[in-house]
Amino acid sequence: MARQAKVLIVSDSVMRGDRVDAAGPAVVLALQRAGFEVVEKSTVADGAASVAGDLARMASAFTGLIVTTGGTGFGPRDLTPEGTAEVLDRHAPGLGEVMRRSSPLAPLSRGIAGTRGHALVVNLPGSPTAAVECLTAILELLPHALGILAGEQPH
Repeated sequence: MARQAKVLIVSDSVMRGDRVDAAGPAVVLALQRAGFEVVEKSTVADGAASVAGDLARMASAFTGLIVTTGGTGFGPRDLTPEGTAEVLDRHAPGLGEVMRRSSPLAPLSRGIAGTRGHALVVNLPGSPTAAVECLTAILELLPHALGILAGEQPH
């Protein structure tokens, strides 16, 4: 059975219609190629409160992976990690560490990861290339992590 995933695009400019999102479709395609069923894709404005609200909604009664794209840099409205931290039950700093080793610019991402209920939440950068690179860096770890969250016995 395919694992389920949800994708949250965090971007003021995409919400306003000023820019077409490219990271979301790239991440959806990478997840599908890795065997995930993407069951939801939505967009929210930058900011800690908006990210926290949508992540809480997405994680409610959900078992699977939730990835965000965008808002992990140094811009004044790049508050995705702060909003994510508000809703996490437990942090998984090792995933962020692995992602930050994925490319020369990846250390500039402030993305975090952790769990909320039975969902694993991972922040990815907003650049399509960087988002896919960071996701690819942790893909082999996800089946084990998601299995444990789903209540499966580790091997």
